[in-house]
Amino acid sequence: MPNRRSSATRAPGANFRERYAALEARRHELIARLAALDASLQRHPGYKRALKLLNQTFRREKLPQRLAVLQAAAWLIAVLEKLASSA
Repeated sequence: MPNRRSSATRAPGANFRERYAALEARRHELIARLAALDASLQRHPGYKRALKLLNQTFRREKLPQRLAVLQAAAWLIAVLEKLASSA
């Protein structure tokens, strides 16, 4: 059936609560990394976008898509951290 979800998208043995808790823990780690940036970078548009990804976009998406949102936010935070180290 074309619309059936594959069992490959799930971690073996992980139920919904475990996957949800793991994503929330990763989200909190990324928020802490974002908060640790300099005050000058908090005015950067990328900072605001990362914050929006971690809050509004993350909450709007379904569980399987939330991992992709976290990966995008992590990449953006890494770029901001490199900007801070080069400045």
